[in-house]
Amino acid sequence: MLRSSLNLSAISCAAAVSLFLSAPAGSADVTSAEVWADWRGYMEGFGYSVNGDETTSGDTLSVSDIVMSFPVPGAQDSVEYRIPKLDFVTRRDGTVDVTMDPNSDIVMDMTSEAGEDVNVQMSYDTSNFVMTVSGTAEALKYVYSADALTVSLDELTVDGARLPADAARFAMAIANVSGTTDIAAGETRAYDQTMTSGAVTYDVAFIDPEGKGRFQLKGGNQGINFSGTGDIPTTADAQDVNALLAAGFNFSGTLGFLAGNMDLGFDGPDGAGTVSSTSTGGGVAIAMGPDGINYDVSQTGIEVSMLMPDLPLPVSFSMQDSKFNLAIPVQKSDEEQDFAFGFRLGGFTMSDMIWGIFDPVAQLPRDPATIAISLTGKAKVLVNFLDPMQAAALESSGALPGELNALTLQNIVIDAVGARLTGAGDFSFDNSDLVSFDGMPRPTGAVDLKLVGGNGLIDKLVAMQLLPEQQAMGARMMMGLFAVPGEGEDTLNSKIEINGEGHILANGQRIQ
Repeated sequence: MLRSSLNLSAISCAAAVSLFLSAPAGSADVTSAEVWADWRGYMEGFGYSVNGDETTSGDTLSVSDIVMSFPVPGAQDSVEYRIPKLDFVTRRDGTVDVTMDPNSDIVMDMTSEAGEDVNVQMSYDTSNFVMTVSGTAEALKYVYSADALTVSLDELTVDGARLPADAARFAMAIANVSGTTDIAAGETRAYDQTMTSGAVTYDVAFIDPEGKGRFQLKGGNQGINFSGTGDIPTTADAQDVNALLAAGFNFSGTLGFLAGNMDLGFDGPDGAGTVSSTSTGGGVAIAMGPDGINYDVSQTGIEVSMLMPDLPLPVSFSMQDSKFNLAIPVQKSDEEQDFAFGFRLGGFTMSDMIWGIFDPVAQLPRDPATIAISLTGKAKVLVNFLDPMQAAALESSGALPGELNALTLQNIVIDAVGARLTGAGDFSFDNSDLVSFDGMPRPTGAVDLKLVGGNGLIDKLVAMQLLPEQQAMGARMMMGLFAVPGEGEDTLNSKIEINGEGHILANGQRIQ
């Protein structure tokens, strides 16, 4: 495993590649030199150092031996993107055509967690790549297309020793790529991007040179689509995330993917196994700015089959949908800021073979199960933890990075094996009282819960001898203490409250 700085390099490299995926030509008056200057400024805005040899012949500006490098702060890791040649050709209608060598190189120097020096050399190739730029120097529009974009591993070297070609493999291809990018220059560089593609495929394999294991990963999907907008400050240090945010950096984008599949095979000291999965599609939404970071990931129609070394039989399951979302503030503020967290596993089912292990005569309902939770809240961020110096000071001091002020349980759903638990509630927190609840800010509020089918489930588990009668009796006593009968058969309601005096009540009765 490579350390986390590799992730930054990979993201930066992806940003470099995305430049070439950069806008409909209209009335314009832009020159080749202005397009090259904008192109260069765009990459430098991401923290790259850009160098190349420029020559002009008539209406064509040629830039050869281009090297874009990105060092990772505080580490030896770096990434270089090498392009043999770019031609910027000014047309009579005031637009500029950009052509590039179909073969480019990506070189990454990294350090593994074990301290090994790792060098990765890759090829980035295009087929029938076409780009036209229109507009003015202050507002440029790029339109591009390509029959295919491919990235493949050429060479992997660890501590000076080159791995054999059959020991490491990486290839990724994207077909029928097209899109647009609008860039407006000012105090911030504002951009608006769209992109669509045909089929995406990938093929990754690795064999441990010491014979300790191997794995292979293959898959793809039927196509992707992307849209995003953002503002990149031109004055802040591109490698200082906290400074960028303070200067107004923001980005929001959505990536959608169509139906796809994945096949993984591995072999190691603990045995061999396989994992295969398919889905009908999904998407990822990401936003980052002064207000915080937001992630929203979803997928539908998931089918998974596994054969694992520690399991005696194949495992297969499916889900109608899965979702995950996270929103967190990232900058210090004296004001409360919003946060959120949620996940959902909807319509979960598993094979009869798995059910048969513990329920061979189908006493438990095998209807699709759902587990979901959604939380929102308010908190104060006391430290700019994206600032490396402040993060280091926080770690050494052991101080808390923030204060929890409010928490709302929007909903919780656990619906499985014939029982259904739902609930919602609100709590506020007094950070001046860290004594009443053993170092936790004193909460005030309540949560309402409803359980349908709980007693029936306990009866079935006892009959199946999965739950001892004594433990079942204890569970029923707890339900009697915390819940009251509700409307309908086998229905229990519970209101758990913490009042202003710090007392805990269940349905109005004090329990602590």
